[in-house]
Order: sequence, then structure tokens, then C-alpha cells
Amino acid sequence: MAAFDIVVIGAGPGGYPAAIRAAQLGASVAVVEKEELGGTCLNWGCIPTKTLIASAELFARIKSAASMGLKVENASVDYAAMADRKDQTVQKLRNGVKQLLKANGVTVFQGSASFLSRNKIQVDSATPGTEPVILTAGKTIISTGAASALPGFLPRHERVVESRAFLNLRALPGTVLVLGGGIIGCEFACMLAQLGVKVTIVELLADIITVIDADVRRELRRHMEKSLGIRILTGVTLEDITADDHGVRGRAGQEQLQADLLLVSLGRKPVTSSLKLENAGLTPNDRGFLDVDAYGRTSVATVYAVGDVTGGPQLAHAATAQGLVAAENACGHYKHKNETLVPNCIFTTPEIGTVGLSEQEAQQQGRKIKTGKYPFAALGKALAMGEPIGFVKWVADAETEQLLGAHAVGPHSTDIIAEAAVAIRAELTASDLAHTIHAHPTLAEAWMEAAHVLMGEPIHSAPPRKAS
Repeated sequence: MAAFDIVVIGAGPGGYPAAIRAAQLGASVAVVEKEELGGTCLNWGCIPTKTLIASAELFARIKSAASMGLKVENASVDYAAMADRKDQTVQKLRNGVKQLLKANGVTVFQGSASFLSRNKIQVDSATPGTEPVILTAGKTIISTGAASALPGFLPRHERVVESRAFLNLRALPGTVLVLGGGIIGCEFACMLAQLGVKVTIVELLADIITVIDADVRRELRRHMEKSLGIRILTGVTLEDITADDHGVRGRAGQEQLQADLLLVSLGRKPVTSSLKLENAGLTPNDRGFLDVDAYGRTSVATVYAVGDVTGGPQLAHAATAQGLVAAENACGHYKHKNETLVPNCIFTTPEIGTVGLSEQEAQQQGRKIKTGKYPFAALGKALAMGEPIGFVKWVADAETEQLLGAHAVGPHSTDIIAEAAVAIRAELTASDLAHTIHAHPTLAEAWMEAAHVLMGEPIHSAPPRKAS
């Protein structure tokens, strides 16, 4: 039996930063991980998918090289080589996490953790014949994440995959049906379409990615359909699904669909079933998640939870922030609360970055608001790059012009959203932002220009029409 001040269950983007921070604060720390260090994000989510997306975007740029005055002949896709590069990137980062944990004195146990009591944890190794290890913990931080949902009505066949299984492929299918038009489904759809795969999305709801601002959603859908050639069927279910060695088939409304592969993207479910939470006195909520307070504490005083398993924003950076807060509180150093302003980055084509309130959310709250938009097509840097698609948009209080939300769709939107997040967190006004000098020519200038538009003082766009 080994004793630690803090035991972290799960070494994903919530767990391993929590372990490092707790160790920095002087605690003796152990991490238990049943698969790979870095969790879903590093191994089967953010990093591998964005590595593939980067290759797909480069291929799309190469195909349009003539518009930039360049001649490129016989460009082609070697998907096996793309997959190799993805694996190499993941391995490099995984090794980095291993070294960080070692450098901070964190002990790593490989195996599946379950509670024997609130302060006693059993670690079962995946190696046959290996005796379980018993750990005692002053405090425990649960960071076991979530996994792709694969509903029971779907046939179990190698041609029916969720995102993790797709990443194991070494060759591209010619045609793909994507079941679910959420963030993950749309990211994969854009990547596949750029590589020449024929893609159809089937979404039960009235539109794709309904959680984002309606203006942004319209711009994304227009580009996906018209520029990438993706078929998007919304407001319909995919029924009568069958799969065999020749492909997959299903019915969407009155239309029969078929493809080489069905990629299922229907959300994610918390990973808690193997933890034996009842032995710790914990009960998941009706949705299967662990409820926590603003400090990361569960209903059991010695147990904290962070990341996807809590049912909050299913984003790696949110999990990391929560992990640091939980570690500090578990060590008794601060009554530090979780951040509530969380930026969201979506790696579709075009990219999307959002933070704070959408126009629709503000209206639902009964707020009086102003908005200001500025198109990338009017921005010198975007035109020079050959990427004039999309816009940025501010949402602000109508009276004070305090910035409440920001939305970007277009080139490098996932990068430039950081400025907007800082501005909103600092409670800046549109005037503050508009009068902050932005370097030229850059994409970030769009935020300054949009702030001028919101104030009714546009510099590089037409002035508002005067009332007659």
C-alpha cells in the first residue's frame, strides 16, 4: 500500500496539470491512467484530429495555388503518410507529458482505478497476473473524461465508427455518411471533403452546430455546402441503418443514402462506470456526470472532479483550468473559483472562435444589446493571404457598450479569439477596444474595426445609414 496526499484519476488535460500543480504546492501526488498519458485530447481527440486537419487544409491550399500565382502539378494525398505524421506528433507530446510528470515528482500508476472507500483506491493493471496496487489518498481528483456515444440502434460493424476508431484508419473511404452535425461531425466532414471524400451529414436538429451564433452558423454552412460540396441534411433522422462488407445504408426522410463508411458523432458520455463511486459515497446526477461546486468539490469533502466528467464545457482548456483550481483548493492554498468565461474553438473550414454571449443568448436573457461586424474580405491581411471568407462580430451592452460576446468565422479564428476573451474578461468597452492600436496588416485588426462599427464610427467600412 502506498500513501499520497493527492491521487489524480485520469491523466488527460484536466488530470495531469492538476497533478503537476499539486506537486508544485508541496503535495505528494500520484496519477492513475488506464490508457495513455494525455488522455483523449492528446491521443484520440484535439491533437490527432488537428494534425490531420492541418494536412487537409494545406492540400486544399495547394489545389488553389494558381490563384496565388503559383503552379503546382500532380498534387495528391498519401493518407497513410498523414496518419504516420499524426502518430508521430501524438507520441512526441505524450513523451513530453511523461517527462513533465517525472520532473515534478509525480508518481504514475498504469491501470484502472476504483474506489474501495473515499480515501482508498485500487489500481488494477491491464497486465495479466499482476497484483492490484492499493493507494491511500488524503484527497482525490477525478479526471476520467468522456467517451464517444455509440447508441444501441446502430449496427456493430467495422464500417460504423466513432471519431476514435476513425483515427485508426490508414486509408480514406471514397464516401462517408456523418451522423450528427455537431462540432466533431462538422470538423471531420470538412477535413474529409478537403481531401476529396464525398461527404453527407445527417442531423436531427434544424441546423448544424446549434450552440453557436446564428450569423456564424449561416456562414459556415454556406461555405461547407457551396465551397466544399458537403451535403447537409437537417431536421431528419437516419433510419433503417445497415452495414456489411460492401458499405453502409440508411434512410433520411424519403431518401435512401449509402456510403463506404458511417462516422457517428452523437455526443459524448462520462467515463465513471468502472470507478465504483458508491464506495466513495458518490452518486452521479441523472445525466451520469459528477456535480461539483465552483471550487471543483463533489458532495464528498475529500473528492474533487474536473473536466468532461463534470458535465461542463467539454473542452480541453476548460478541463486544464478546472484541474489547476481543484489542485490548489485540494492543497488548501486558495479558495479559487473555476473560470466561467470559456472560449470555444472549432476547426471547421472556415475556422470558428467564440467566447461569451451570442446575440441569441443575450436576447434570451432580456438584455438590450448592440452588435458590430467586420468582414475579412475588407481586411488587407486576409486578402493578401487569399482567405477573405467570414467576419468577426462583437456583442455588447446597448447602454454601456461593455463587450459581452465575440464571434469569429474565417482565417485563424481559433487564434484571434484569445484577444476577445481577454477583453471580455477585463470588462472592456467597445471604445476601449477600438482605441487600442492594432498592428497593421494583421487579422486581429478586424476586432478593432468591428468595435468601430458597433460604436457607429466605422473607418474602413460604409457609415451607417442616417434615418430619413
